[in-house]
Amino acid sequence: MIAATGGFAAARAAMAATATIPIVFSSGSNPVKLGLVASLSRPGGNATGVYLFIGALDPKKLGLLRELAPQAAVVGVLLNPSLEDFQARLAGTQDAARIVGQQIHIVYASTEGGLDTAFAELSQLRAGALVVGADPFFNSRRDHIVALAARYAIPAIYEGREYALAGGLMSYGTSLSEGYHQVGVYTGRILKGAKPGDLPVVQPTKFEFVINVKTAKALGLKISDNLLSLADEVIE
Repeated sequence: MIAATGGFAAARAAMAATATIPIVFSSGSNPVKLGLVASLSRPGGNATGVYLFIGALDPKKLGLLRELAPQAAVVGVLLNPSLEDFQARLAGTQDAARIVGQQIHIVYASTEGGLDTAFAELSQLRAGALVVGADPFFNSRRDHIVALAARYAIPAIYEGREYALAGGLMSYGTSLSEGYHQVGVYTGRILKGAKPGDLPVVQPTKFEFVINVKTAKALGLKISDNLLSLADEVIE
């Protein structure tokens, strides 16, 4: 069998290679819409896996950031335009901003140099805060992104607690470690004889909100009691 972790690209490559060998994937976007499975409850075919629900959370992150920095006239949103579901994520974020009446400015990056350019653009626009979209490439450059946010003193919210542990201000998302654990569980079940097409795609039931108070102090920000009460973890 094949464990295809790391998002849609890995799953697509595995499924292009074989229609018979069992595959267990992890996907941050809806695997039905991406064509990986027929349905979440009955995947069919030779693949199943974990839907980490990452891409759909950017609007929620915008709401949390707005509560932290309600005075921010412009909030930046960092997205990777090479993502397969980029248009859906862009539309979801724009809709969320429209609902709460928040002006946003989208910046794009799919390379390390692009990250530097994006943050410089946000600084020139005097963006008051930043939502960093969920993306495997961004995860691979986590320390660089957190360092850029600190350099330009931009309060930012990220997808997972790993960012907050690395010095990021806030994170909201599913537990990646739990997702990968579930990939391992399904791998074991398939090796014992289960058919991937009969195993429902796993969806998260818990979302983690983490605040790094040390970073907030460095940025001169006061975290409201309401946000602190919502946090699953507070890093001092």
